[in-house]
Order: sequence, then C-alpha cells, then structure tokens
Amino acid sequence: MSADLPVASPAFVQQELPVLASVTFSFDHTDPSFVLDALRHRALVWTRQGDGLVGLGAVARLHTQGAERFADARQWFTDLVQRATVIDPINQPGSGPVAFGAFAFSYTSNYRSRLVIPEVVLGKDGALSWITITSDTLDTEQLTYDYALARCQELLDEAAYTGAPHGTISLQPGDLTAGSYLKAVTQALKVLEGDEISKLVLSRDVIAHSSGGIDLAQVVRELVGGYDNCWTYSVDGLVGATPEMLVRVTNGTAEARVLAGTLDRATAPVGEAGYPQRVLLSDPKQRVEHQLAIDSLTLALDPISHGMQAPEEPFILELPNVWHLASDVSAELRPGSDGRFPTALDIAEIFHPTAAVCGTPTKLAGKVLRELEGLDRGPYAGPVGWIDSRGDGEFGIALRGGVLEDESNMRLYAGCGIVTGSDPESELAESWAKMRPMLQALHAERQ
Repeated sequence: MSADLPVASPAFVQQELPVLASVTFSFDHTDPSFVLDALRHRALVWTRQGDGLVGLGAVARLHTQGAERFADARQWFTDLVQRATVIDPINQPGSGPVAFGAFAFSYTSNYRSRLVIPEVVLGKDGALSWITITSDTLDTEQLTYDYALARCQELLDEAAYTGAPHGTISLQPGDLTAGSYLKAVTQALKVLEGDEISKLVLSRDVIAHSSGGIDLAQVVRELVGGYDNCWTYSVDGLVGATPEMLVRVTNGTAEARVLAGTLDRATAPVGEAGYPQRVLLSDPKQRVEHQLAIDSLTLALDPISHGMQAPEEPFILELPNVWHLASDVSAELRPGSDGRFPTALDIAEIFHPTAAVCGTPTKLAGKVLRELEGLDRGPYAGPVGWIDSRGDGEFGIALRGGVLEDESNMRLYAGCGIVTGSDPESELAESWAKMRPMLQALHAERQ
C-alpha cells in the first residue's frame, strides 16, 4: 500500500518548510479527456463533467488534528506560498501550485486532516488546459515544459495500482449496525421533542470487503461515469462523488450548493410525471430541513460578505440514485482589515459543519451526535477539495464516499437529516440509497 494512503502514512511533523519553485504551462493536449486519462490509484482527484484537477506525487504534505486543524493548514500553506517562486501565466483558478485537502468532520476525530501539494498537476477548465510542475529541489529555470511532461509520465507509472486484482465485494456491518441506527434515530426523535435542537443528521457506516484488492482509480472512473453531475474526489484513500459544494471561491466571490431533502429514485412509482416535485416540494418535513440548511449558511456568511443571493424556491437536483431539494447560493466577500479576501480554506472552516451534515444548531447538534452515533466519522462529511496560491479553490462536503482502510477494505458512510416526523425505517432506507453510488462503483451487492 502506498505511503500516501491513510493506513500507511506515518504521523507527519513538518520540521522545516521547503522552498518551492512552481511553473505552469499551457497544455495543448489533443484529447479533451486527458484529465480523466490521468486517473491512477494514488492520484489526487477533483473533477466534474470532464473538467478539474489531477495531482501526482507530493512535494509537501501536512497532517494535523484537533480544533486547530484548519488554522494549522491555513498557516502552513500561506507560509509555503510566501516562500515559493511561482511562474503562472495561466492565472486561472487551479493553475499554479495547488494543495489538495481533506479534513476530519470533528475536532475529536482520530483522522489526520491533511493538505498535499502535488509535484505535477494536470488541469482543465473548458477549452483551457495546463500542467503545473512544482519542485523542492529545482529552480524555475530547470522546470521546463519537457521536464514537466517527462516527470508527469514517471509519476503516472508510480501511481498505478499494483495490488491484487479486484475481487468479489461483500458488505459487513460497521461501527453502527442497521439495528443500532434505527435505535439512534428513535433516540434522536426524542431529543427533538425538546426546544433546543430542531434537526440532527445521523450517519452510519458499512465495510465493503474485497476478496482481492480495491483499485481506487477504477472506483473513481465508475463514479465519474455514473455521477458526472457531482464532484468526484480522491485524496489519500478518501474517495466519493459529492453532490454538495461547500464553497467555491473565485476572485472574491463565494458560491455554494446546498442540499437538504432526499427522495430515493428506486422507490418512485413508474410513469408518474412530477413525482419528485410533488413529494419534495410539497412535503413540510423536506422543506423545513432545506430551509434550516439555507438559514445556517446565511448566518455563517453575513459577517464576511455583502449578503447572500439565494433563490426563493429550491430546485430538484436529479441524480441517478436520488432526487434532492437544492439551492445554489452566492455572495460577494468583504476584505478583512488587512485588505485580503477570505480564501476557500477560510470559508470552508467558517461553513463547516453545515446544518445539512450536522444539525441545527450545529454546536449542540454535534455534541448530541457524538453520543448517538458512537462512531468516528473521520473525513466523512468534512471538507474535501483544493486551494491555489491566490486563495481561490473548491471544497465540497465529503459525501457519497468512503475511506480505503487497507488494500481490501473500504468503509462507506451515509447520513440522513432527522427532524420531527421522521420515520426510522425510512431513514435507514435513505441511508442505503445514499450509499448506492459507492456500492455501484465497487460492484457490490446488498445481501
């Protein structure tokens, strides 16, 4: 197993910051799918609808834990960028040196939150494509286009899967069994009878065990093929396809996609036109859950923006496995006292955790969840994505995914919003629907 996957990566302490040199070149690749062709077992991935970033190798890496994990990451990346020599004629979000990140949902988690700066990044945004080469030993004059291409090929070979062939996948109970989840939902409903909490998002886990090995590149390709309207991610063994953008920051503008309210497509009546609109838009429970998520985001944005732009009515997001109530929101950010706009990492910390993955109010809900769930979410429902040297970036919420724990085992997660009126059996069924993308990608069947 590669050292950059969670099970084998040692505890990391950055003793001295490297001095980086980074050069970006326009990449005139004839194949528009070249980013997807670069997917490898150990690649760092962020892609949607053919665009995105793929990172190979690592010139710098930070692992951190606890309540200061975001602050540690922000300081580390800021210091590295300030010391670096950067040549970036592309000057677009995702060009230049980029750090891929994955953060634990809770400050109490044993999972080591991380930022990784790849040696090579392949980027694509519409008709524009580029390759960035970053080094901690060479200067910018040595980082030529030909060197970047040659090093890219070497890293592609190094990142390829070399384990056992993909075997038959069986599903095994996780830390929170189906029966335990039903009990937890029932307990959550009792908590909601009080006045302090109006929503709790309860998660559960399942172990997908392969009789052979699990090739992350194969899983990512399956997710890209089946869920190209989602943001597919892969960071050090954390893999999934999230429909929920926590924040995208571009030139002082923040955008987010808020999801709350879910309907399983597998249970929909055949041939009934307008079924998701009727059920989701007309269901008070679903509308309340969605509004709580919007309100949570508005509260977080108010101190740092000129106001959030949000539609009066949510829309129906259609995915292969489920329908969601969704709202795309945006806000113009306000610079701080130092004149600097908040970065994507700044906003990710401010937004996390959202009501959509924790509850309302979030601090109190988080405390109750730790008691009811009885599991360590790790990076599940935490921010995952990337940030560049300008502070632009994209962080999604690590949903519809799992964590590779060793060569043959992946822990899958799913969660459901519990509000007054929720039915435990229905919530359990919804959790299976939310695991469906990963089950499909792994070719796993429920027994």
